[in-house]
Amino acid sequence: MTITNSQSGTNVHEIADGLYRINTPVSIDGAGAFSFNQYLIMDDEPLIFHTGPRKMFALVLEAVQSVLAVEKLRYIAFSHVEADECGSLNQWLTVSPQAVPLCGTIAAMVSISDLADRAPRAVADGELLSLGRHSVRWFDTPHLPHAWECGVLMEEKTSTLLCGDLLSQGGTGQSPLVESDILGPSEAFRHELDYFSHTKNARAMLERLASTNPSTLACMHGSAWHGDGAKLLRALGDKWSE
Repeated sequence: MTITNSQSGTNVHEIADGLYRINTPVSIDGAGAFSFNQYLIMDDEPLIFHTGPRKMFALVLEAVQSVLAVEKLRYIAFSHVEADECGSLNQWLTVSPQAVPLCGTIAAMVSISDLADRAPRAVADGELLSLGRHSVRWFDTPHLPHAWECGVLMEEKTSTLLCGDLLSQGGTGQSPLVESDILGPSEAFRHELDYFSHTKNARAMLERLASTNPSTLACMHGSAWHGDGAKLLRALGDKWSE
């Protein structure tokens, strides 16, 4: 793990081949320790998943530049429209002249075509996009865990599911990649804040994601996880059904 900013503790760690987790620990009044993660895929057409909040842009930019010349970024992707997913989108577009927003068709239609300073590249449900050695497939997950336009990306070379807010954990996410239980901590976090939408389609969508057999789950908050991702996603579905 490389610390790129000693003051904030922002750090970078390669969690899979060519796939880097950028982590910034924070302290939130009344909520204790928390963390924000972005994921950078190094390739012919590099992609970052999540931008971080607008006020965190300088920290995330510094971290990205420790791995990649930011001018080479091609896609700035995110799960749904929220500050930590895409709050600094236009700042990234300013420093990355070749980059375009990458999002689902609903996000492009209702928000990003208006909010972004550059037209988005909308990806359809199930669409595969080649980055070079890596390929990412978009899955629509409306209201899972929240937002009509929500979706996730599966990186097929490394079997890494960029799963957004699913399995979010409190704390600083100090360990970049773990094989220990994250379902328990994530469920405790979910029950405290109740950030899920309670959609009746959650179980079916989780099963669809499980069928991709991910070996790494790249969580937006907390540690990334390595193991039997299908089993973990189905266990989350079981908890949801209780």
